[in-house]
Amino acid sequence: MSFWYDNAIFYHIYPIGFCGAEKVNDNGEIRCRLGKVIDWIPHLKEMNITAVYFGPVFESVEHGYDTTDYKVIDRRLGTNELFKKVCDELHANGIRVVLDGVFNHVGRNFWAFKDVQNNGPASQYCDWFQNLNFGGQSPCGDNFWYEGWNGYYNLVKLNMKNPKVCDYIIDAVDYWIKEFDIDGIRFDAADCIDFDFFKRIRWFTKSKKADFWLMGEIIHGDYNRWANPEMLDSTTNYECYKGIYSSHNDGNYFEIDYSINRQSGSNGIYKNINLFNFVDNHDVNRLASTLKDERNLKNCYTLMYGMPGIPSIYYGSEFGVKGIHENNSDDGLRPCLDLDDLLSNGNLDLYKHIVRLGRIYSVYPAMRTGNYQTIIVRNRQLLFKKELNGQIIYIALNLDENEYGFSFHTDMNFLVDVISNQVVEINGNYDAYVKVPPFSSMVIVADDILNEEPTAKTLETSVERDVQIGNCYKDINGNVFKVITIAKDYDSQEDLVIYKALFGSSDTWAMPKTIFIGDVDGKQRFADAQ
Repeated sequence: MSFWYDNAIFYHIYPIGFCGAEKVNDNGEIRCRLGKVIDWIPHLKEMNITAVYFGPVFESVEHGYDTTDYKVIDRRLGTNELFKKVCDELHANGIRVVLDGVFNHVGRNFWAFKDVQNNGPASQYCDWFQNLNFGGQSPCGDNFWYEGWNGYYNLVKLNMKNPKVCDYIIDAVDYWIKEFDIDGIRFDAADCIDFDFFKRIRWFTKSKKADFWLMGEIIHGDYNRWANPEMLDSTTNYECYKGIYSSHNDGNYFEIDYSINRQSGSNGIYKNINLFNFVDNHDVNRLASTLKDERNLKNCYTLMYGMPGIPSIYYGSEFGVKGIHENNSDDGLRPCLDLDDLLSNGNLDLYKHIVRLGRIYSVYPAMRTGNYQTIIVRNRQLLFKKELNGQIIYIALNLDENEYGFSFHTDMNFLVDVISNQVVEINGNYDAYVKVPPFSSMVIVADDILNEEPTAKTLETSVERDVQIGNCYKDINGNVFKVITIAKDYDSQEDLVIYKALFGSSDTWAMPKTIFIGDVDGKQRFADAQ
């Protein structure tokens, strides 16, 4: 059975950085910044994004991974009401919502830990924390010892073998489902979490939503231990994350081809798992900073979209944004970004390539879930095939300084590259030949159903379409309305279009500007009626 996540393209947002929030929560006034996500929805749709994975959004002290309250949106980002609105807008545009479940540890201001600090051995929550005892002093000056995650004592490890702790977390997840209608969870530090908890939460979430997605952050080890019918649906694919960039840096496609075949080839050890693929994220250097030659950027993304698994874009990397971990800080990986600035000054060639890949991925099922087969592998060239129910796609990559000609046998009498629209030469013996330019890739198909680029969501349209006060607009049903003014939402500060019908009803309406100027089934929701 196939679920939505098997065909998804993810967009990964680290909200505290994305929204430009303060690095430390001073418990001051609430700042409604999360509405910024709504403004980016047309951008997400242009890339054919179908799911957003949010990094931590709940109340914390610093970076979000030191949670203090699992049921309250961080005041630096906004309110529960605002985040519900964000989730509703994403859902209305066909985009699923996945939250970061930081359950291995909490912050030192977490209410149960504060109770231990205040009440000592008399606290009923002493057994909520890993290896807590009163036989010594913690590095933070507490009159008791506890275990911090990976030696970080501001990250207090929860005792996940305590049923009360598991009950509490599952209750929080139940709240997220009821309040925000979330569609999945990414489990932070999943390799540290008790397997019995994963079994419990799988049963619980799948009983709420059969297609609820559970994905664990796993860096090393056998992914089958976590992703199986009893526990999680997927894990992070760190093996191929490394393989993608190092294959290009070292001029060695044998590395990534070996990893893909090991994982998902005909005898692959993860053939039944749809792994979560990425080329960068909030914990590792941006791809544009990792590659020795930025001319390989597009090939890396072609490879990620074409290989088995679920592709994910880390916010801003579609424009070639750079960032590295330095001075023991991740701030460089998690910047506040302005979309208009990226559209003006970012790597638009890369962006348009990713937009194209998103359309290809959405149109061709074999691109998403087809079987992987290596056709040609050289140090600097790779040709592989994806096949599903008779649909065949060839993906060719060339990272050399020079043009390379691929020769291969095919059963097709017509093939075309849907990136460049170049037709592939095929002789009478069904031998195909195609020249791939330097630092380029092709996605070669027999059925060119992609056709021409869409006109409804072009780069220019999404940026330039605007609403003029006093103008009249016709909706998709032919009703005509006049825009009275543009107002601001009190909580989110986003623009609202205030308008009324010219005929019939005398009601006055309000709609977020991003939705007013958006599309419905490829058509403008409101077109100029002047």
